[in-house]
Amino acid sequence: MEIAAADYVIRVFEDPRQLARADWNALLAAQSQPTPFMRHEYLCALHESGSATATTGWQPQFISLWLQDQLLAACPAYLKSHSYGEYVFDWAWADAYQRHGLKYYPKLLVAVPFTPVPGSRLLAVNAEARTLLMRGLQALAGQQGLSSAHLLFGDSADFDAAQEQGWMQRHGVQFHWQNCSPEPYASFEEFLASMQREKRKKIQQEQRRVREAEIHFEVRQGAQIGEADWDFFYHCYQLTYRAHRSTPYLTREFFRLMSQDMAENWLLFTAKRGAEAIASSLVALDPERGHAYGRYWGAVETVSCLHFDACYYQPLAWCIANGYRRFEGGAQGEHKMARGLLPVSTHSSHWLAHPDFSNAVANFLAQEGQAMRGYVNELEDHQPFKSSAQ
Repeated sequence: MEIAAADYVIRVFEDPRQLARADWNALLAAQSQPTPFMRHEYLCALHESGSATATTGWQPQFISLWLQDQLLAACPAYLKSHSYGEYVFDWAWADAYQRHGLKYYPKLLVAVPFTPVPGSRLLAVNAEARTLLMRGLQALAGQQGLSSAHLLFGDSADFDAAQEQGWMQRHGVQFHWQNCSPEPYASFEEFLASMQREKRKKIQQEQRRVREAEIHFEVRQGAQIGEADWDFFYHCYQLTYRAHRSTPYLTREFFRLMSQDMAENWLLFTAKRGAEAIASSLVALDPERGHAYGRYWGAVETVSCLHFDACYYQPLAWCIANGYRRFEGGAQGEHKMARGLLPVSTHSSHWLAHPDFSNAVANFLAQEGQAMRGYVNELEDHQPFKSSAQ
């Protein structure tokens, strides 16, 4: 599909592999907040592995802006037939549409499937190109008669472009760890020493319980992660979903493609008792920027506090030892604050075609936003670190 605007052309692709890898990744590298999850290899692996396709409710509609043969802007977009795997919840909006005899699905979604990691979504050479891309998104939604369009976990430039087009803004919160600046922590023990006594003691007690269970960790990065390691990890990953009576979003083939095309972006912690592997925690890495992202975990047996050690303490210790600046703990979970991860605001933008529903949602978001600001302020009053006076 093509939508012409003056000398520019908007093209829509139903397969991300139709866009050149080099062009896409060059655009990504020029953004203010690139992440590994927006790399061409990652998005194509989601599609090629059968994880994010029309069959699973994620029909690709990758939108791009061109000036002759030059790619000026692009974003990952999908026609969604449900709201699973997004981490910004609009089930109530869909229910309201249904109760009034209207169709909410399909909707247009700009996001990285199953990945609530903030970062650049509208890849553009400049603000003008980003604005034209936003207009193309809205035009596509209008041409296809869609109920709505949504942009999830974008950066500040995305937020500004959406707001300029009159899209509604929604705010959330996640919990991220930041290394000490300007002098980073010398060790995990120094990081613990910066925390309030009760928080420090709790972490030490939780780690001691894991040691008392005779658990140790093996750490592998990049090409060190072998096929057997990936197999065990995926078994654990499936068990996590099974415990919640759900089905994994990602296929085993997706992780095979990751090990093939983006091996350097993965770090694996395997918990063992003796020679027996009992749990696995997978962390994504951005080596260039020194950012790490907690992603997936699972265990074949229950061990007290093992989840906290495998998913927080071991990755944080690794980040400190390797000079990483940031660790993002994923969606939600205020329990992470007690473990040194602090609240960070996240953003999403929304456009609804129906004027009455748009007004109703705008009113809801205004109230929700006020409540969210109060919640974040309350969280700030419960900092886990020592005050400067201590």
